[in-house]
Amino acid sequence: MKPKWLAAILCLALIAGCQSLAYYTQAIGGHLKVLAQARPVEDWLTDPATPPELKERLQTARRIREFASKRLGLPDNPSYGSYAQIDRPYVVYNVFAAPELSVEPKPECFPFTGCVSYRGFYKEEEARRHAQKLREAGYDVYVGGVPAYSTLGWFDDPLLSTFIGYPDAQLARLVFHELAHQLLYAKNDTTFNESFAVAVEEEGVKRWLESEGRATELEAFRASQRRKRDFIALVAETRKRLDDIYRAELPREAKLEQKRAELEKLRAAWPSAIPADANNAFLASIGVYTDLVPMFERLLAQSGSLEEFYARAKKLASSGKRQVDDLAERRPRT
Repeated sequence: MKPKWLAAILCLALIAGCQSLAYYTQAIGGHLKVLAQARPVEDWLTDPATPPELKERLQTARRIREFASKRLGLPDNPSYGSYAQIDRPYVVYNVFAAPELSVEPKPECFPFTGCVSYRGFYKEEEARRHAQKLREAGYDVYVGGVPAYSTLGWFDDPLLSTFIGYPDAQLARLVFHELAHQLLYAKNDTTFNESFAVAVEEEGVKRWLESEGRATELEAFRASQRRKRDFIALVAETRKRLDDIYRAELPREAKLEQKRAELEKLRAAWPSAIPADANNAFLASIGVYTDLVPMFERLLAQSGSLEEFYARAKKLASSGKRQVDDLAERRPRT
C-alpha cells in the first residue's frame, strides 16, 4: 500500500461519522481484497495451470497496455500489469440517485476525491440496501454493475476477470478509459471526467485497431459507435423534455404523469436498452458518461495531436471551464 493511502485511511477515521466510516471501510477493504488476489501477468502466462484462453486474453491485454503508453501517451506505470480472478460478474455496483422531479444526479461527496455522481459498493447486497434507503427518502434510484474502475494512480490497478473476456475492441476501450482517469481528473465533476475518458477510449480503440490492421473490426466498432450515438441522442432528448416538464409551473401530479409518458415513449423507442423501471437516476447515469463527449471530440479535432488535446483538456479542468469555446477565448492571439 502506498504511504499516502495509509495516511488517508487514518484521516477517514477522524473525519467520518459512524455510517460514513462503515462505507469507507467497505470501500477500502473491498479494494484491498481485489489487490490481494492480483498476480503479475507474467506469472499467469508462465503458470502451467493457467487456461490457454486466459493466456491469450492476457497477451492481448499486454499489447493493449503497451500501446496505451507508447502510442496514446497514457500513464506508463504498473497499472494493468497484473491480473485478479475475483469470481463475480462485476467488481463494484454503483448507486445513482436523482430527485423524482429532476434529471440531475444526487452528488455523493468524499474526502480527497471530492463529489461524484454515484456511490459504489463492492457487495451487491450493500448497494441494494443503500438504494432502498434512497427510495424510501423519495429518490429515483438506479443500481448498475461496473466491470472496472480507476483509483486515479493511488494504486496499481489490475486487470480483472470481470472484463478480461471482453472482445478485443471492448477490452482496449476499457483499459484506455481507466488510464485516461489517471491522466486527468477534475475534482467535483464526474461528467467532465467520464466524458473525457470516453473520448480518449474511442479515439484509442480506432488507433489501436488501425495499428493492428484489423479493418473489419474497425468498421464494426465505428458502426457500433454510430448506434450508440443514436441511443445517446434519444436519451438526451428525453432528459431535455423531462427537465422542461420539471421546471414548468404545473402541479406535482401533472408532472409525474408527463414523466411516466416520456419514459414509456423512450422504452418503446429502444426496448432492448431501456429497463422497465427506467427513471431519472437511470437517465442521469447515461448523461454522466456522455454529455460532454461532443465537446471533447471538438477539442480533439481542433488540437491536431493527442498531446495537445490532453494539454487543452487539463487547462479546462484546472480553470473550471467546461466549454471548448471558453478555452478558445483564453488562448492568446498569434
